[in-house]
Amino acid sequence: MPPRRPAAPPDARLAVPVLLLIVFVSLIGFGVVIPLLPFYAHVFDATPWQVTLMFSTFSAGQFVGELTWGRLSDRIGRRPVLLITIAASALGYVALAFSPNIWVAILVRALAGFFSGNISTIQGYIVDVTPPERLAGRLGLIGGAFGIGFVVGPWLGGVLARPEMGAAGFHPPLLVSAGLCVVATVGVMAFVRESVSEKGAHLARTGPLAALAQAWTDPVLRRLVAMTFMGFASFSAMWSVLGLWGAARFGWGPMEIGYVMGATGVAAALSQSFFSGMLVRRVGGVATIVAGLSVTSVALLIQAASPWVWLCIAAVTVAVTGHTLTQPATSALISEAAPQGRQGAILGANNAAGSAARVIGPVVAGMLFSSVGGWAPIVFAGVGIVPAAWLAWRAGRQLRLRGAG
Repeated sequence: MPPRRPAAPPDARLAVPVLLLIVFVSLIGFGVVIPLLPFYAHVFDATPWQVTLMFSTFSAGQFVGELTWGRLSDRIGRRPVLLITIAASALGYVALAFSPNIWVAILVRALAGFFSGNISTIQGYIVDVTPPERLAGRLGLIGGAFGIGFVVGPWLGGVLARPEMGAAGFHPPLLVSAGLCVVATVGVMAFVRESVSEKGAHLARTGPLAALAQAWTDPVLRRLVAMTFMGFASFSAMWSVLGLWGAARFGWGPMEIGYVMGATGVAAALSQSFFSGMLVRRVGGVATIVAGLSVTSVALLIQAASPWVWLCIAAVTVAVTGHTLTQPATSALISEAAPQGRQGAILGANNAAGSAARVIGPVVAGMLFSSVGGWAPIVFAGVGIVPAAWLAWRAGRQLRLRGAG
C-alpha cells in the first residue's frame, strides 16, 4: 500500500539531526572493525584475504541494500525503511560481537551491509524536504556525519577493544554501537515524519535493477555512476588494508590505528560539513569533484612512497579529505539529473555502484598485499582514482552541452 500523503511538510529541523545520527551509526559500523582487523586475523587464525573479505561482503550486502531500500522508500515511504534497517543493524552488531569464527563473522558482515544500505533513503528524505539552493549544503552534512562516524567508529574499536581477551575483547565496541542504533530508532519514531507523496510512490513501482538501467541510459548519470564506481573501487583498496598496512609498516596496534583514522575523520567531517557546499557554490559541483579526486590521487601515491610516519599520516588525511569532498557534490548532481519521483532509486543506484566497488577493491587489495607487498594496494588506489576524475570531467562536459541545448 502506498504511503499517505503528509498532512503538512515534514519539519526538517527535527528530522535532519536524526538522519545524521543514522548516517553516523552506519559509519561506526564500517569504521569500528578497521582497528580490529589484524586481531580478527590473530584470534580466528584468518589470512589477509579472509580479513579483507569482511570488507567485501559488507559492501556486497550494501550493494543489494541500496538497490532495495532506496527503491522501496520511494514506494512505501522513507520512515518505515529507516525503522526496519536501523533496528536490524542493532541486531547485526550483537551478532558480530558473538561470532564464533571468521566465516560466521563474514556472513554477519554481509547481512549488516544489507541493512546499512539505507543511505540513499536518507539522501532521498533530504531531497524531499530541502529547497534546491540548500541541497548541496545539507547533503554535505550527511558527509560530515560520515566523517564523524569515521572518528568515533575507529576510536571505539581501538580504545574499547581488548585483544588480549580473544574474541570476547571485541564485545564492548560492538555492543556500544548496537546501543546507538537503538537510540537512532527511537529518534526516527519520535521526530521523523513521512516525506514521500502518493504520486512519488506510484512512479517507483519498478524492479531493483531498473534504477541502474535508467541511470545508464542518461549520459550524465552514466558518467557519474561510473565515476563513483571507479573512485570507491580504488579508495576502498587503501581502506581495507590500512590496519594491516599500519601494523606491518609501523607496528601500529588498535589504538594507533584508531587515532590515525580519528584524525582523518575530523578532516573528512570538516571538508564535507563546511567546505564542500561552499566550493560547489563558488566553482560548481563538477570542478569540486575533479579537484578533490586529483588531490586524493597525489596524496595516496605520497602515502605509498614516504618512509616517514608523519608524512604517511598527513597523506592519508589529505587523501580522505579530497575523496570525501566529492561526495556531496556527486549526490547533488545526481539528484538534479534524476527524474522526478525517482531520486531515492537513482541515488540508491549510485550508492549501489559504490558498494559494488567496495566489493572489488578490497579483494584486489588483499591479493596485492599478500603477493606483492603492503605498498601495492596504496599505489593501486592512487592510480585508479585518475580515471574517476576523468569521468567527472566528461560528465561536466555533457552537462554543459545539455545546458547549451
